Amino acid sequence: MPLASFPSPSEGVWYLGPIPLRAYAFCIVLGVVVAVWMGERRWRARGGEPGTITDLAVWAVPFGLVGGRLYHVITDWQLYFGPDAPNRPIDALYIWHGGLGIWGAVALGGVGVWIACRRRGLSLSAVADTVAPGIAVAQAIGRWGNYFNQELFGGPTNLPWGLEIDPGRPGTIPGEATYHPTFLYESLWDLALAVVLIWAGRRYGLRHARLFALYVAGYTLGRFWIEGMRVDPAHHILGLRLNQWTSVVIFVGALIYFWVTRDKTTEEIVVARHGDGSDPAHPAGLADDHELAETSTDPETSTDPERTATLAATEEGPGADPAHPADQADPGEAADPTPGQDPVLGEGETADPAHSAGQADPGETAGPGSGQDPVLGEGETADPAHSAGQADPGETAGPGSGQDPVLGEGETADPAHSAGQADPGETAGPGSGQDPVLGDGETADPAHSAGQADPSEANSR
Repeated sequence: MPLASFPSPSEGVWYLGPIPLRAYAFCIVLGVVVAVWMGERRWRARGGEPGTITDLAVWAVPFGLVGGRLYHVITDWQLYFGPDAPNRPIDALYIWHGGLGIWGAVALGGVGVWIACRRRGLSLSAVADTVAPGIAVAQAIGRWGNYFNQELFGGPTNLPWGLEIDPGRPGTIPGEATYHPTFLYESLWDLALAVVLIWAGRRYGLRHARLFALYVAGYTLGRFWIEGMRVDPAHHILGLRLNQWTSVVIFVGALIYFWVTRDKTTEEIVVARHGDGSDPAHPAGLADDHELAETSTDPETSTDPERTATLAATEEGPGADPAHPADQADPGEAADPTPGQDPVLGEGETADPAHSAGQADPGETAGPGSGQDPVLGEGETADPAHSAGQADPGETAGPGSGQDPVLGEGETADPAHSAGQADPGETAGPGSGQDPVLGDGETADPAHSAGQADPSEANSR
């Protein structure tokens, strides 16, 4: 008779009306929640987007539950399909009755994560390293479901922490009341493994699924020892339980992977690359406040300095320079206040790109006293309101009233040549007293009327 022991729960199911609340399922769900919470914190610390691990868990959990149940049913098929099976075949679907194989859960759950990672463009190895400690903690919590179901215990023991199991349970020995609480051993081992993984990851910076390989190796090492203590029915090969052989094979595989990838340094993607420019944080029709400010067309609300300057310059008018504020200009843009320099052109530049400033076509030159306006083209007038032969009533006057002595009434200047040039037939004979170029009463200066002249321009009539 042991001096001390702790009892098993008398009930593993409670009812909320017609709804059963099973302790085994509660432990599984709690373990998943804690694992996701830990994974989220570790993923954000690595630079990943918040919510990523939660999204991946949507794939991993269903795949893991199916994989875990499949492994259990396949390796213990005699419990459901044997000639003397204690359970009905349909019971293989009753996952809440207990029976999940960790190897199947991790394997098929990993397939679910792989699918989700491919869809999001993330590195599976980075995700595996991130969630490894959380998986160990989830297993530690989930093992307490075996405690409520009084299953997966070890051989008889008289140790003070011996677990009381109801007589008649599978694996019990007549006359023995207390057994090794193997569920507790594995739970404590998994918690210790999680601590080691977190420390090793920080200390050695393990990447490329090497931390996950360390988790696999550590778990299988403890599982081999604890599995050997269990007395529940199992297949034996060469004196070892099937799960012990599985642990050996997986342990060796994990060590090989850990060694082969020791020098791997390729980049791991922890932030999805959206080639189409889409924002994974929200739908296309929604935007965060800071995104609206960056793309705002109002210079008062825009947070982008360059965009603000451009918008401000655009508001100043169509001629505003968006390259810099209105009170700043490039050296070549500053206009020389010296008269005669075009404020648009740089020093020494000409408006005609065909030739330099010192060259001009014959039709482009005009003498300083020729009477041709150097700005207007031939035959053009300065008044855009009407042509040269038309004038408002207030603009015309009779002789001697200030009418321009160069032009006759209703006449315009000769567009054929400038004032200083004439055809041979237009010149008057010498000695006539008449200017050989100008008609009677006309003056050579179109700048003022006949009664007005500069001192140097006056001549005898």
